[in-house]
Amino acid sequence: MVMPPILSPVPLLSRSARRSIVVGVALSVAALMFAVSVTGQPPASGPASGEAEHFKYASIGIEENEGLPYWIWQALPRMFPEKLPGPGGYSSFGIIWEQGKEMPVGFTKKRVSGVDRVAINCAFCHTAIVRTARDAAPMIVPGGPSNQLDPQAYVRFLQAAATDPRFNAGEVMTAIDQLTDLSWLDRLQYRFLYIPGVRKALEKQKRDLAWMDAQPRWGRGRIDPFNRVKFSYLRQPVDATIGNSDMVPIWNMRPRMGMRLHWDGLAGPLREVVLSSALGDGATPKSIDLKSLERMENWLLDVKPPKYPYPVDGALAAVGEQVFTAECARCHAFGGARTGTVIPIAEIGTDRHRLDMWTKGAADAYNAYGEKYPWDFDAFAKTDGYVAMPLDGVWLRAPYLHNGSVPSLYDLLASPDKRPTLFFRGYEVYDPDRVGFVSSGPDAERVGFKFEASVAGNASAGHTYGVDLPDDRKRALVEFLKTR
Repeated sequence: MVMPPILSPVPLLSRSARRSIVVGVALSVAALMFAVSVTGQPPASGPASGEAEHFKYASIGIEENEGLPYWIWQALPRMFPEKLPGPGGYSSFGIIWEQGKEMPVGFTKKRVSGVDRVAINCAFCHTAIVRTARDAAPMIVPGGPSNQLDPQAYVRFLQAAATDPRFNAGEVMTAIDQLTDLSWLDRLQYRFLYIPGVRKALEKQKRDLAWMDAQPRWGRGRIDPFNRVKFSYLRQPVDATIGNSDMVPIWNMRPRMGMRLHWDGLAGPLREVVLSSALGDGATPKSIDLKSLERMENWLLDVKPPKYPYPVDGALAAVGEQVFTAECARCHAFGGARTGTVIPIAEIGTDRHRLDMWTKGAADAYNAYGEKYPWDFDAFAKTDGYVAMPLDGVWLRAPYLHNGSVPSLYDLLASPDKRPTLFFRGYEVYDPDRVGFVSSGPDAERVGFKFEASVAGNASAGHTYGVDLPDDRKRALVEFLKTR
């Protein structure tokens, strides 16, 4: 929610033809290895209950305006398996699918105007998954960064499917008939309204997102969260800026109140971030579910990051706490003098593409966007650097820096010239030796996205704090960071 998804699609038909019939491209999330394939039929589940369940599955008001008809969504991976990145249906994009749930984490299913529609909510970008060993059960962490998500590949799959000659009423209906028995009315609506409408919408979306084709790929665990907002919603000129950013955790937000939010601090109050994120997901000022969002926001205030799942050397961590206090606390401890503030790019020295993507014109346009509604935006801004973030749950935030260009904490404490220039993102097995996810070897290569620091927007330079510490002090510091 702190990082709004931006690939919201367009209406199926003109409002004059069928105002309520619209389609959304629902961006899916995380966990390639242990997702249940959408090509199966998991048992249906009841409505979300409990705050974590609400966060994972509840509607935020997107379905009415941009919900993808359920049976089309189900049929696509069956019809076009060759367009998927691998076996397993939608799971090949990294969907988290819990046992006994009808929908994946971060997806909603809601009946609107007589048809079930699939949409997304905040959890699809903000639910982490981790395994402590190759054969260990996955741990799902609502509020964590979706480190296995490949949203761009998912969107491109839907576009490729919709522009295939086989995406026509006859063949799509044949695929749907293999899944369910629709009523005669539903069959008419699917054949004459939904199927041609989805095709038309996704064809238009492909044209609208053509600017992405000239940009570096996001890869797993990353997204360009603001260029689509900037171009489509805020009507700023289309440019060649690169906004690729690592997914962020959104847990423990209460002690962050008053801090600047997003990687570059472009936003202020949490309420504005929550509302703008829902709009970025595809809600409209009319359809946005304010009560559901308020419930999620209240939960995020106090939900805590998970504890480090491996043994910690207490004595070494105690030494590391002293190192942290001396070297890091000013910027990365709650209450630190610079924590939650923007550190100028001239000082921090990290890749500046994400910073340059956001403009003063975009900030001004966003602040003006909500003026005619009961809610309003006032705190969007253009900054000159990146925010010094508190390090709670830092062990689960790998890869590091705003663009996810450094795979482990040990790599982050190395001088920039010694950091890996090529590794693989998106494999959920953890590496306690390096303190980050496994990012090399056959499994990481098979599952992950090949990340190259030489690509524009991917530079791993900068943030040289601590690189000159003696090795024993670095080991102690990392041991302490495991406890954060």
